[in-house]
Amino acid sequence: MYYITNGLGWKWLAVLFALFGAFAAFSIGNMVQSNSVAAALQSSFNLNPWVTGIVLAVVTALVIIGGIKRIGAFTEKLVPFMAAIYILGGLAIIVINAAKIPAAFALIFSSAFTGKAAVGGFAGATISQAIRFGIARGVFTNEAGLGSAPIAHAAATTDHPVRQGLWGVFEVFADTLVICSITALAIVTSGVWESGATGAALTTSAFEQAIPGGGYIVSIGIVLFAFSTIVGWEYYGERCAEYLFGPKANMIYRIIWIPFVLVGAIGGLEFVWSLADTLNGLMAIPNLIGVLALSGTVFKLTKEFFAKEKVSK
Repeated sequence: MYYITNGLGWKWLAVLFALFGAFAAFSIGNMVQSNSVAAALQSSFNLNPWVTGIVLAVVTALVIIGGIKRIGAFTEKLVPFMAAIYILGGLAIIVINAAKIPAAFALIFSSAFTGKAAVGGFAGATISQAIRFGIARGVFTNEAGLGSAPIAHAAATTDHPVRQGLWGVFEVFADTLVICSITALAIVTSGVWESGATGAALTTSAFEQAIPGGGYIVSIGIVLFAFSTIVGWEYYGERCAEYLFGPKANMIYRIIWIPFVLVGAIGGLEFVWSLADTLNGLMAIPNLIGVLALSGTVFKLTKEFFAKEKVSK
């Protein structure tokens, strides 16, 4: 919001972004996450989604309302460890099914460009639908263009805004081209995409098939990743609400946030994702307008940054 106000002076655009961002946080950062946790725990431990939703909502409340930061701190320390295990597990599945990699790439490209619908976890019967879901899921996984990441980057301490921006670029690369590619190849080479499973259960099935206890690894990882995302996106949404209504809105936003964790856990997968896609699009529009309007300034700063780096070396 503030880069739009301070950089362009377009208060109306910043208000639109904050408004859409405050609502979008409930979908991409809340309900989708709790839905994924519920699906993963039901698949691995046969845990009732109601139980998952209630427990997750209570723990979230303890952190964002009760101020029990130790839970959040513990999660932050454990997430990198779980991410490493997830990547190694995914690579192990790919190595085990190495002979199927060429066929997997052939399937991915043929399904994308011929418009032939795949079954199971793949959605879309036409090229337009493939593009639509590709963009929607791409935005979901890396938040590129949403304008949410700058809220976190703005709180960082850095010697130059371009340097911080480069870290933002790296995040997109690592998350999408590395982790998502590993996940896709693990699912396709293992053949579980034909099982009819969807969402988190699809990845869980791939790990269960290739690695003893692999399903538990994925489930625990999803719980940690999703919980940290729920807490992080609450901060994003809260900042948007604060921009619109002032600091008095912070606690109100936190209280409203909690029940939606349960709603996401027990809600239908299709409804939760459709809502997220719609709200993400609304949030991205004002941000992209701001990014394009300030592209000249960004180009100038980037050029100056690299020129300075070159001289210093």
